[in-house]
Amino acid sequence: MTAQTFQSIAARPLPVKTEGVIPWIRNNLFGDLITSIMTIVIGGALLYVIPQFLGWALVRASWIPNFNACRVEGVGACWGVVAEKYRIILFGRYPYEEQWRPLIATSLMLGLLVMSCTRAFWRSWMILVWVLVLSLFFALMYGNVAGLSKVETDRWGGLPLTILLSTLSMVSAFPIALVVALGRRSNLPAIRTFCTIYVELIRGVPLISVLFMASFMFPLFMPQGFTIDVLVRVLVGITLFSAAYMAEIIRGGLQAIPKGQIEAAATLGLSYWQTQRKIVLPQALAMVVPSIMNSFIATFMDTSLVTIVSLYELTGAMSMALNSDSDWRPFKIEGYLFIALIYFGFCFTMSRYSIWVEKHVNKGRAR
Repeated sequence: MTAQTFQSIAARPLPVKTEGVIPWIRNNLFGDLITSIMTIVIGGALLYVIPQFLGWALVRASWIPNFNACRVEGVGACWGVVAEKYRIILFGRYPYEEQWRPLIATSLMLGLLVMSCTRAFWRSWMILVWVLVLSLFFALMYGNVAGLSKVETDRWGGLPLTILLSTLSMVSAFPIALVVALGRRSNLPAIRTFCTIYVELIRGVPLISVLFMASFMFPLFMPQGFTIDVLVRVLVGITLFSAAYMAEIIRGGLQAIPKGQIEAAATLGLSYWQTQRKIVLPQALAMVVPSIMNSFIATFMDTSLVTIVSLYELTGAMSMALNSDSDWRPFKIEGYLFIALIYFGFCFTMSRYSIWVEKHVNKGRAR
């Protein structure tokens, strides 16, 4: 019997901390040589640019709504243009003395969107709330009821018009996209062909062309004396355009569902619509939440194109406010930065909400 000599095992290194600020910086900014070099170069450029921008935007800025004060040598950003023109930028050509109406209408619409995004309000009675708020929105904006003066839709503009177009087009485009995505996977050739033609036709042209057709060409095909409001035509055009892109997103989610699940549902005796509603769609939509929200954000930003059909939403109202006043015209950069901040606020909020929804719907697959 041979004697066995005890040999100790070499000590293993301590576990590397993978959570926190320092590990994140080490892994993402200094992970390898190329990454480290790029971090140093970009960081140095930002350290040079950011102080100059802050000096121009804040330290040397003029906040007084006086264009002469902005022309003094050494003055930075002229935020006085926002203080002077903010009502035109936010409300467009809406009558000045009646601008409390779009303010209340926009506040109601934003409150409705917040309620709709809050899980505690996900109840069937929210449909009635939507009908009530939309009715109040149009009553306040259009008037001609309850003693309110009538304001035609061609005078609507600014933030209320942006909120209206983006909200209604998103809400209307989603069910259309859902039906088209299911139609493209249908076994019926007529339905599949029709949905395919619709998607390929809409996706084959830019949104500007769709808006131009809806605003200028469509009325030429209408009977004599029959007209549809330009706001309605533009809203339909944006909705159909968004639905075509969203349909392809949803179709990608449908194709990701294993065929075995559908076959198992058929074995259990579930109908086509029961299978789609209880098994396929919940999983498919959960997979494509980020892409759907990306489509919503793109729709929100695409509303700026309606200026070509003489509807002055947020961007168009800002251009109109400054182009009509030669004294403030040189300070367009500050105006664009102001509306860019508004766009960023809405888009960033939608992005963060998308992350929350994605975590919520994917809890069942978390490990």
